[in-house]
Amino acid sequence: MGTAKAGDAMTVSLSGDPGEGLEEAWEKLADGGTVTMPFEKQMWGDLYGQLIDRFGIPWMVDVVAPQ
Repeated sequence: MGTAKAGDAMTVSLSGDPGEGLEEAWEKLADGGTVTMPFEKQMWGDLYGQLIDRFGIPWMVDVVAPQ
């Protein structure tokens, strides 16, 4: 087995409504990071994406679709 490193055992999740700044947070987190799932509209209606920031921390960002 490999050696564990910071960020391997957890993922940070941000979720909220449109206009709460999550789109801007995504852009800042993606800067210098690696997008693993593009931030785009998903089949369930939300804007959602996953990335690993420049520090190696995995993130999930979900902008909930208005009901």
